Amino acid sequence: MPAPGPNAALRLPPKCNACQSNRVAWTRPRVDFCYQCLPGGPFAAPPCNRCRSRTDYFSQGLCSRCHPRSSEHVGSCKGCLAWGVYPRYNWTCWSCRWWQRHYPKGTCSSCGRTSHVSDRQACRLCLENARLDQEPGRAPDVTAANQHSQQLFFANMVFKRRATPVPDYVRRDRRWSTKTKNQLPYEPGTSFDDNALEQLILFDMDPDPAVLRQRLLVEDSELTRYCAAIVADHARRYGWSVKQRNAVTQSLRLLQILRPTSTAKVRASDVVALRRYDGTITSTLDVLAEAGLLIEDVPTRVERYFNAKFIESGALPDTMRGHLQLWLQIMLGGSRQAPRQVPREPETVEIHIQGLAPVVQAWVEAGRQSFAEISTDDILAALAALPAGTSHRHFAEIGLKSLFKILKGRRLVFTNPIKDIDLTRIATNLPLPLDPALIRAELDSPNSALALAVALVAFHGLTGKQVRELQLSDIVDGRLHLDGRDIPLAAPVRTRLSAWLDHRNRTWPATANPHLLINRRTAPRLVPGGPSFPWRDSRVRPRALREDRILHEIHATGGDVRRIYDLFGLSVEGATRYLKTIEHPDLRNKDHPGNRT
Repeated sequence: MPAPGPNAALRLPPKCNACQSNRVAWTRPRVDFCYQCLPGGPFAAPPCNRCRSRTDYFSQGLCSRCHPRSSEHVGSCKGCLAWGVYPRYNWTCWSCRWWQRHYPKGTCSSCGRTSHVSDRQACRLCLENARLDQEPGRAPDVTAANQHSQQLFFANMVFKRRATPVPDYVRRDRRWSTKTKNQLPYEPGTSFDDNALEQLILFDMDPDPAVLRQRLLVEDSELTRYCAAIVADHARRYGWSVKQRNAVTQSLRLLQILRPTSTAKVRASDVVALRRYDGTITSTLDVLAEAGLLIEDVPTRVERYFNAKFIESGALPDTMRGHLQLWLQIMLGGSRQAPRQVPREPETVEIHIQGLAPVVQAWVEAGRQSFAEISTDDILAALAALPAGTSHRHFAEIGLKSLFKILKGRRLVFTNPIKDIDLTRIATNLPLPLDPALIRAELDSPNSALALAVALVAFHGLTGKQVRELQLSDIVDGRLHLDGRDIPLAAPVRTRLSAWLDHRNRTWPATANPHLLINRRTAPRLVPGGPSFPWRDSRVRPRALREDRILHEIHATGGDVRRIYDLFGLSVEGATRYLKTIEHPDLRNKDHPGNRT
């Protein structure tokens, strides 16, 4: 084989025309085949001209370790000069890749190299050498440590030490009152002002992304320094990863760059707007709320629905608007003032708003200015305009009952006009069984969280809310303690529970979330998952699955209402709904749940 030319090794050789896998054997003189596909072959590849290795031949007389254009060629990092990086990562180690995203380019004050420098104007190589001689409790002396020589190291082998001193502005002193348990005012020396005048925006223009990225690298505002201790404390308490902690810090920097008044509190709507810049929303809101710098101005889903139905039209009289807003406030937040009331679920409030909207709109069109003008005849006339026996009429009745009960309790109306009106009942459908093959397929889902949720509902008839709010402490020695009941877990449930706990411990080993089912969004917090977790990718819903379980039990026991009342916590009316399926002619067939084997 002819020796390769002086510049032949500097070019990436083409792939073999035959196998399209290996590189060609050599390029000068040109050949289009590798040693395995050469005509008359296959031939054994020669040893490497540099290291004399007889394995892993690449091309042009060199192996994949020695050829400068091979993806396995080892070199030095462009940032810290560490040995052991590859060209497919742009000759950069993992630490320098993070370093380049968080620090701007500049000239190192110690070695004079042009590289990415930290806030101390030192490159990463000089800073790592200074940390080798760092004394406990003292900052690293970059100049003295790099005065005579520098110690190089292998790439991706410098790990963060546990005893690394924490900067003063990151140390967290517990600023909590032991008596009132309330957070104290801002620390002395800060310029945050609750009554700061905000600069209004004349033109809403998106900033230049390139300029924003440059300012983000050098941003060092009072907001970031003030919240640094809280970010570190949240990361320690809730098991945040380094990536999430850095993302929250970057979001705080974005806020300080984008908001017009640096000394004012931060509006939650400004934090939500960071989605366009890939900001971290939920965790940033938690940090700002604990720092006492958050203004909650983002309406909830129920509030947006309420505004769309009543407020945005502008036709609602002021008195009615005030009464409805008071009703919404008590329904969502409850009331400790007599008559007392516990907060209602947001879904329940939405149903009441859906029923109230057409009735209130009809009264406004008729010229009513206050709910004190409404009589029993007005309510009967409004309900008569709705189809009888439908959900729309039922929602309107329960909504009006809730509204006038609160208004009468606050003495905003003279009488309760709906007090003596009997509520009509809507016709309920009969529960139907699910396909057993579909349930088995969901029980064997590769998603361990979904398999566990399906097993809990299919075997023990839990509701979707109960599954979502289950905590780790609710399961002890294979028994589930729920609402005063002691439920022995079935063997298939235990198997899936063990698989999910293994996955949970591997994925989020440091999470402090006490709930059983968590995901990427709830692992660094203490809240349960949303209503769609983990059912989003499932072909069954928890309500239908629970109905199938209760339906199977009522047929297996021959209509024992007391048993399903005790097992599933149903009311007498709810249990009667399943009892009606016993003698239903359309459900007496071989595929019925009562005839399963």
